[in-house]
Amino acid sequence: QVQLVESGGGLVQPGGSLTLSCTASTSIISLSRMGWYRQAPGKERDLVAHITSGGMTKYADSVKGRFTISRDNVKNAVNLQMNSLKPEDTAVYYCHAEDYVGWSQVRYDYWGQGTQVTVSS
Repeated sequence: QVQLVESGGGLVQPGGSLTLSCTASTSIISLSRMGWYRQAPGKERDLVAHITSGGMTKYADSVKGRFTISRDNVKNAVNLQMNSLKPEDTAVYYCHAEDYVGWSQVRYDYWGQGTQVTVSS
């Protein structure tokens, strides 16, 4: 079982920056993929960015060039640097981890509790 704890959300003006951090309760070295999703009111939870154990990244088109995801295997953390924030980035941001266990490679998904990001003047 992996527990994920997010931090760093808050209120920021348009054009501002925030850094979200997600700390895992165990080593993240073996976790296949870690990332961030977000869910705005009345909308589905969508991928923002993820990073594999090998360091490969993927971003939603809406955040490319503005957000950067990074992985710290020493601190067991994944961070999301968000720049040039827009009102449409307002959402609850969830940390996610994906793991495959055993010879049959059963997939496990873990989620954090979420942190609110509000972009408003």
